[in-house]
Amino acid sequence: MNRNKIDNTAIFSEIKSFIEQSKQLVAVSVNSTLSMLYWKIGNRINEEILITKRAEYGKQIVATLWRQLVSEYGNSFSEKNLRRMMQFASVFSNKEIVHTLCTQLSWSHIKILIPIEDKLKREFYIEICKLEKWSVRTFRERINSMLYERTAISKKPEDTIKNDLKKLKNSQQITYHCETEN
Repeated sequence: MNRNKIDNTAIFSEIKSFIEQSKQLVAVSVNSTLSMLYWKIGNRINEEILITKRAEYGKQIVATLWRQLVSEYGNSFSEKNLRRMMQFASVFSNKEIVHTLCTQLSWSHIKILIPIEDKLKREFYIEICKLEKWSVRTFRERINSMLYERTAISKKPEDTIKNDLKKLKNSQQITYHCETEN
């Protein structure tokens, strides 16, 4: 009887682990798919606006689209969100890079990255966030604390920063150092 209880506990723990792993994979898959969808929508709208080369038309198409999409699919496609999708597609124009990014960071993480104009700074935060597996809250806190600006890497010439980021991507190790204020 005692052996059965031990066996059941072990089996239960193993099955519980399977379920939790599967739930995590599903969540990552759903988030990745949604993020790619948002990029595709933003990219398509941007293409349409570029084809016509008319800013006024761009405003009209966004206004028309968001109303139609909200009516059909809900508030996830509001004007503000469509503009964010367009900005996402502009900031991250390479589809392959976007695909990889979407599998590694959530849409909430990506929304935080979009306003960062400095490409190297954005890459720094992407790599550190992936390696450290920061929550959205921690990610926002690190950016607000100006982590990039306080690290030794930001004091280097641009080519050195690019090389350091490449090494960071390849080695999956963090070697940045923060400067302390006196």
